[in-house]
Amino acid sequence: MTPRRDIALICFIVLGLVSFALPLGGDTGWTAHGLSAFLWALALGIAAWLVILPPAASVATVLVLVATLVAAAVPLRLITAGAGGIVAPGLWCAVLALGFLAWRAMERLATLGAETGSKAANLAVPILFGAWLLYLWQVITQGFGVPPVLLPAPSMIGHALVDAQRTLAEDFVQTFVKSVIPGYLMGCGAGFVVAILIDRLPFLQRGLLPVGNLVSALPIVGVAPIMVMWFGFDWQSKAAVVVIMTFFPMLVNTIAGLAATSHIERDLMRTYAASYGQTMLGVRLPAALPFIFNALKINSTLALIGAIVAEFFGTPILGMGFRISTEVGRMNISMVWATIAVAAVAGSAFYGLLALLERRFTFWHPSFRQRA
Repeated sequence: MTPRRDIALICFIVLGLVSFALPLGGDTGWTAHGLSAFLWALALGIAAWLVILPPAASVATVLVLVATLVAAAVPLRLITAGAGGIVAPGLWCAVLALGFLAWRAMERLATLGAETGSKAANLAVPILFGAWLLYLWQVITQGFGVPPVLLPAPSMIGHALVDAQRTLAEDFVQTFVKSVIPGYLMGCGAGFVVAILIDRLPFLQRGLLPVGNLVSALPIVGVAPIMVMWFGFDWQSKAAVVVIMTFFPMLVNTIAGLAATSHIERDLMRTYAASYGQTMLGVRLPAALPFIFNALKINSTLALIGAIVAEFFGTPILGMGFRISTEVGRMNISMVWATIAVAAVAGSAFYGLLALLERRFTFWHPSFRQRA
């Protein structure tokens, strides 16, 4: 075995013994204590045995995942029942041991996905990592009694998501559908068109680029109130802020992508007597696609941030930014985190969709080439 596996094996054994010796259940009685200790000894024993196996063993991967799920239920159940906390040191030793076990499970899944090319294994790694972070969040906030005003537990945020799903859906439509998408399309489209004009008419580069740079440097907290006064309190002012935030990244990236075509490729098109439009559509725009998609992905996050911040300065009684500012004033932090969760999922899904389109249209790029 490698030294790393030796250390992991020792950690599993020591933490298993500590968890067995110290009271895991507090006042839950001898039966609950014995059951918890038995489950932890079983889970950690399986983990210690699996450390010796080859990393690519698929059966070992499944067993590690099963052991992780079984072991994770014990501390969560005890803390939920009010038996955990700082007074139960064995419980926190168990949580620490579970961290090693979860690490091993994700390591085996990553190895399995790299060697077999399994999409399911590659997808399971980030999902399990996110689930582990949520689990730690739940255990720490409940185990240490963190006030919900400072940091609510994920279970409380989940209840807020379920109870206020209609309100959150209306906020999502107001912010994302009515503000982000129109502003994103207009800002990216304007940046792309201006980049083509600058490429076609080089004298515009000296005039428009400094202006675009100036606009991109404007602070959003200063621009948003002005846009509200110009376009009103509805979605139009938020879309205008999104246009300002997404214009310059698309402009700069498109210009860089159009300039990435080599002189040999341009000379080849000249030998074919190709026009400017034919050269642009046949060679230069395809070569600029990685740069364009890079700008689209950057703008997908900027657009959502811009729309939410702009809603702090004036909006109807709808919208994610309005909901966050209102619920913070009411000290309803669970609702604030629920709104943040909706925004995070929407932004991640938007970014993921653009990443899939990028893979579809730039499959020829070296970064997407698969090994034989």
